[in-house]
Amino acid sequence: MAAEGEKKPVLEMVQADGSDEGCVTFVLHDEDHTLGNSLRYMIMKNADVEFCGYTITHPSESKINFRIQTRGGAPATEPLRRGLNELNDVCQHVLDTFQARVNEFKERQEQPME
Repeated sequence: MAAEGEKKPVLEMVQADGSDEGCVTFVLHDEDHTLGNSLRYMIMKNADVEFCGYTITHPSESKINFRIQTRGGAPATEPLRRGLNELNDVCQHVLDTFQARVNEFKERQEQPME
């Protein structure tokens, strides 16, 4: 854990001794269902993922225990990385589309009515 004054890590990897890299629990700090459910959905679209789920340990804690289990011994870090990148791409697309429509609306409002 982080000492006083130090920034605590955003992501921790928890792996049991002797377990393979394909079955890992990640702890995401300062997150909730918004990221948890979206990320779980993106990761489950990966064919190499056998199981992906998350729990929030307690409503007063803002951390997620995120479990990934892969097929064929693939490391669980890869679906997590890919899922985060894909989710980022989707969010960026939504932001870009929204901003384009806002700009179109503003342009129509500035045009004089006939």
